[in-house]
Amino acid sequence: MRNLTLAAAAAALALGAGIAMAQTAGPTATAAMKDAQGKALGKMTLTQQPGGVVIRGELDGLPPGWHAIHIHANGKCEPDFGAAGGHFNPAGVKHGLTGKEPHAGDLPNFFVDERGHARFEAMTHGVSMNDGANSLFGPNGTSFIIHAKGDDYVTDPAGNSGDRIACGVITKG
Repeated sequence: MRNLTLAAAAAALALGAGIAMAQTAGPTATAAMKDAQGKALGKMTLTQQPGGVVIRGELDGLPPGWHAIHIHANGKCEPDFGAAGGHFNPAGVKHGLTGKEPHAGDLPNFFVDERGHARFEAMTHGVSMNDGANSLFGPNGTSFIIHAKGDDYVTDPAGNSGDRIACGVITKG
């Protein structure tokens, strides 16, 4: 009987924690990532949290090694990845980690294994999925761009990160 009571109490606590977590999470968004030939590479998911936006990605088919990923100022990937524009930077600050706050589109590099697989997870405080200047859903929308090389976190405007090799438009839900 005691084990049953403990199990019921644990289940109630787990349910309460799950409800509390669901209440703190805000809007969500996704981005279907594709290469320049239109091949699907995976998906990025975004969730608004009280402290910022959590970004997760599961990707396949990328070249092995370190790659930069940035949020770009336009929600367009076509006719080419140049349509995504520059980095999302509503505050107009310089790129990189030179002792100041990075611009909103800066995200950490991620590693692709020898099979072309990568998982990405980061939290950014520079963007929001709510209203306001840092909203990812402004009039131009936003997108993710994956670059051929890692970001050096110094060089303006894009961290010397090389060609754009993948793109995905960020969409609500």
